[in-house]
Amino acid sequence: MFTVVNVQAQEKPVSQLRAFLTSSKALKADFKQIAVDEAGNARQTSYGVFYLRRPGKFRWQYTKPFTQEIISNAGKVWFYDADLEQVTVKKLDQSVGSTPALLLSGDIDLEENFNIQDQGVDGDMQWIKLLPKNEDSGFKYVLIGLDMGILGGMELSDNFGQLTRIYFSNIAVNPSLDDELFIFTPPPGSDVFEE
Repeated sequence: MFTVVNVQAQEKPVSQLRAFLTSSKALKADFKQIAVDEAGNARQTSYGVFYLRRPGKFRWQYTKPFTQEIISNAGKVWFYDADLEQVTVKKLDQSVGSTPALLLSGDIDLEENFNIQDQGVDGDMQWIKLLPKNEDSGFKYVLIGLDMGILGGMELSDNFGQLTRIYFSNIAVNPSLDDELFIFTPPPGSDVFEE
């Protein structure tokens, strides 16, 4: 009997994640992103706005301390650094199929792409750990925090030892989002590098 209850408890956060990914066709949220060093100290804190429209469209618009944008649409991702006046364009393919942004913006089969572990409750959020099955994903794991069944935070550990924590606030689920948010045109004078 104990085992059955334990299994049901483990499935609940995963079921909430599935329900959130299924029901949220669009999302807008403010975010705070913290890069953490190996000693657990915050190295840099960034702020901005995140926009999402499924399938495959997202925009991370960083406003502090530097202006940067990451935009995905039509099978490509544009990385724009305003200070460097530089744009890098990458093609979306299977090697990035299990990255966190695609997890949120695509129609990704959780079990096919990740080993899933319930991490329990911390504060008001239930945490789920996703371990990519694809070794080329670039990430060791992704933690997703759900606050009352809605995305509240993420923690990403990449293969280079970098740890990034993202906290979402002012979340709007299924807002009306303008198509222009997901179209990127390099500003005049920018250096463009396409991979």
